[in-house]
Amino acid sequence: MEWREVMVNSLLSESANENNKKWESIIKRQKPLYSRNNDIRTEFERDYTRIIHSTAYRRMRHKTQVYFSPQNDHICTRIEHVVHVESISYTIAKYLGLNTELTKAIATGHDIGHSPFGHAGEKILTEISERDIDQKFWHEKNGLDMVDKIELLEDPNGNKQNLNLTYAVRDGIISHCGEIDQNNLKPRNEYIDLQEYKIPNQYAPYTWEGCVVKVADKIAYLGRDIIDAVTIGILDKNLSELYEELEGNSNEVINNTNIINDLIYDLCENSSIEKGLCFSDKMFEIINIIKRFNYKKIYLSEKLQKATYYFKLIINNLYDLLRESYQSKEKARKMCPELINDFEEWISNYNDLERKDKNKNIQIFNMQNEKDYCQAILYYISGMTDNYAIEMYNKMIKF
Repeated sequence: MEWREVMVNSLLSESANENNKKWESIIKRQKPLYSRNNDIRTEFERDYTRIIHSTAYRRMRHKTQVYFSPQNDHICTRIEHVVHVESISYTIAKYLGLNTELTKAIATGHDIGHSPFGHAGEKILTEISERDIDQKFWHEKNGLDMVDKIELLEDPNGNKQNLNLTYAVRDGIISHCGEIDQNNLKPRNEYIDLQEYKIPNQYAPYTWEGCVVKVADKIAYLGRDIIDAVTIGILDKNLSELYEELEGNSNEVINNTNIINDLIYDLCENSSIEKGLCFSDKMFEIINIIKRFNYKKIYLSEKLQKATYYFKLIINNLYDLLRESYQSKEKARKMCPELINDFEEWISNYNDLERKDKNKNIQIFNMQNEKDYCQAILYYISGMTDNYAIEMYNKMIKF
């Protein structure tokens, strides 16, 4: 019997649909979303379209994934990574009998909270955030804040509203963090307030679909980061060092195609409701070998470490000038009027939102409070593209 016939729909009974015992909480929104008489989309299709129409989604095409190389069209950007995760999670979910509309929405929004300059930028914002507002900055939590508070779309009446996504998609965004260190990922049963998240990877996702995206995220970058490293010259084309690390564990050519295909096949063949999402022991060993190799030879390479100094210079200077505007906008404006004006225009969106909100209980930022002001700056910088951050920094130092 063919593998597809054996494995297809092995998690069908756990799919996120009307028959799932969690269904009402899965599709729950923070407040009712406006409705139309002629809308033919499902709840998750509405989430998906709300995400792709957001500015945070569009900006990902100009954000670093791993390699800072905005002029090289052959290097993976953040938005390409998101597309890869969506493709991989769709394939896995389809064969396991899960809801592909939900995995599509989660995957599309999972990195919406990433800062400019990739994980290096995230670490820099974490240092600032811990120092000035006594909170960690991590892109999964920032992604939840983006869809819950920061990103705005016009409703049919022209009023701006937050994305207001379903619980399952919001949960998938904040829960996607974490390396695959345990080879038996299962969803949690508890419906929790997602603001309870205090650290990355604190909880498992609430749905099997969220678990699929979490694993697909890792599958997507393992091979692609290697190929990109070869393209920019960090690794030799023959990858002899990686073949030595594998010591005969791989009988195929090491490339993105084989890595993704083998990982997807192995995961689908070995996963079940009882075991969770898991790989075979041999494949799990290969994953760990490749991960260790990538950290040693790519992520901690001298070239990437030197780029971090540049990113730190840019982000810290932007942040310091914006914070200076708390005390004196006119003084800060003399240094870089475009940056201060853009920041003020961005903040004005939330003043309008607060005035128009019928409940009168919404306050995104209290700009008279310095801690809130610093939090607003962190949100603002996290939404920047690499190119915009560089452009503003260059204008700051230009005479």
